[in-house]
Amino acid sequence: MATNPSYGRRAFLKDSVISTVKAAQELVKHADASPVETTALSIRLDWLRPPGAVAEETFLDRCTKCNDCVTACPPGAVTAHPADGTPILFADQSPCLLCEDFPCIMACRTDALVPVSGIDQVRMGTAEVSHRFCTAGQGCHACVSKCPTNALVFDVASLHLSVSPETCVGCGMCEMICKTVNDRVAIRAIPARQMAKVAQ
Repeated sequence: MATNPSYGRRAFLKDSVISTVKAAQELVKHADASPVETTALSIRLDWLRPPGAVAEETFLDRCTKCNDCVTACPPGAVTAHPADGTPILFADQSPCLLCEDFPCIMACRTDALVPVSGIDQVRMGTAEVSHRFCTAGQGCHACVSKCPTNALVFDVASLHLSVSPETCVGCGMCEMICKTVNDRVAIRAIPARQMAKVAQ
């Protein structure tokens, strides 16, 4: 069978990530299907805003909860917050796939989500590693191979995984992958709004 010459490395990686996430979503859906877990979503604070989100206070002023970005998200990662209806993502259930044309941003008509020049300009948060639970030193590099921005690096000398804050966009892909291959999640996407509070 002939190979499509226009099907490049980026397209291959994107398709690979999408198929991995879809499989992981099914796994998580069945594992987390209890009513208790669903109710717990309303009190979780580890949600992320979609890519292109302005500062939290401004975002809340601009967002009309129209759900246009929710509808526009191809993998269904963006969802409405169960308490206030604003758009959010739960990284451990459906991370942002950093779509090339950012349909969620394009769908926003109030500038709650503003255009970005590329995936490297997205700032949803930053991943943090818990070395206590991380099994990278035992050979697990699943998150490293799936990171869309190459923000994760395994140091052979220390046997530790590290995150480059300059490169990490907080998409949550690593958290989702970690949840599907390990007993304990060792890497989490810390939302930008929480990091901003710490920095103040």
